Parts: sequence; structure tokens; C-alpha cells
Amino acid sequence: MDIVRRIGVPPKLRGSASATTCPDVFELSDGNFAVIGTEATADLKDKLPADAGVADYERVVIVSRETLVRAKADIPDA
Repeated sequence: MDIVRRIGVPPKLRGSASATTCPDVFELSDGNFAVIGTEATADLKDKLPADAGVADYERVVIVSRETLVRAKADIPDA
């Protein structure tokens, strides 16, 4: 699997001080998405709705609102 493209704008255009280390969203060659965010599994796992869960191989990550809003235009409808 490979990264095909960034979804949204680069961190530099969202005000990242280092221009590289900020939340980000990428489309993968298999059609899935990879997300870089702040790890928050311990803080949020017990607060998830009853019909949601986190497998041992999954993590809850926080992505800034601006990151997702600016990615919205690049996310395919189907």
C-alpha cells in the first residue's frame, strides 16, 4: 500500500510552526485513508458511545477541525 495523495492542504498552509508536524490526512492506494493526529485512546476510549469500540490494533486520534474542514473538498463522494 502506498500514499497516493494528501487530502486537504499541507501543514505549512495551516500555520504549522515546523511546516511538517501537524495533523494530516492521506488517501492510500487501496482507497482507504491514513490520518496523523494526536493519540487520545486512553482519554477517549471509555467515553465512546456504546455502539463504538477500539480494537487492540486501533487508536483514537484527534485531528484539528481546520485539518478536516480544509480536507473536505478533496474527499471523494463515493
